Formats: sequence, structure tokens, C-alpha cells
Amino acid sequence: GSEAASEQGQEEEVEDRLKEHMDNLLDKSAKARQAALQSLRLALSSKTLSEFLLERRLTLTDSLEKCLKKGKGEEQALAGTVLTLLCLQMGSGPEGEEVFCSLKPLLVSVLTDSTASPSARQSCATALGMCCYIAAADLE
Repeated sequence: GSEAASEQGQEEEVEDRLKEHMDNLLDKSAKARQAALQSLRLALSSKTLSEFLLERRLTLTDSLEKCLKKGKGEEQALAGTVLTLLCLQMGSGPEGEEVFCSLKPLLVSVLTDSTASPSARQSCATALGMCCYIAAADLE
């Protein structure tokens, strides 16, 4: 009994930290946004969180969109990586496709922007390729 309660408590703690990181993506400070992106990258690459993310995918997608639009260099690169991991977590169903379709034009925009940093462009190219492979229903 106490093991299950302890496990549930740990899971709630993880979810609370994730919510905090998602909130920090909207911070005015670029450093705070980058730290939040790094924390999300670590969380999404180390644990399956699809249930948690399913309910919050639109919020997270909107935040990543802002990071890609307004961010520079490292922030854009991290946002691309987090987006790739989000697509992996959402899978090939309609949710993954929805995330991919909403951010695809922005990924292409950063990728083709010659003034964007090479790391941001590379990250967006990877995100575009991976998300397209995982979540695009349209074969074109």
C-alpha cells in the first residue's frame, strides 16, 4: 500500500515539475526559457509521459511555437529538439499529426532562414524529418 502511495506521490511531483517547466517557457528571460527547454528535453527523453502530455499538448505546442518564433540560436535549437521528443511521445495517431501540422510551417521557416543559427536550422531539420516520419498522415 505505502509503495503505491509513494510511487503516486513521485509521479505527481514529476508532473508538477513538468507543469512548472511548461510555465517557464513563457518567461520573459531567454535564460529561463532555455533552462525550461533543457529540463523538458531531459524529462521527455527519459520517461514516457504520453498521458500527461496528451492533456497539455496544445499548451506545449503554443509555447514551443513562441520559442521558435521569438527565440534565437540555442533556444530555437532546444525548441526543435523538444518538439521532436513531443512528437515521439504523441506517436503516429491524430494527436501527433496535429502537433506536427501546427508547427511544420514554422520549422520550414526557421530551416530556410539563412540568418538563423546553424544549430537552430539543424534542429528544425531534424524535427521536421522525425515528426514527418512519425506523425504525417499525408504521404506528400
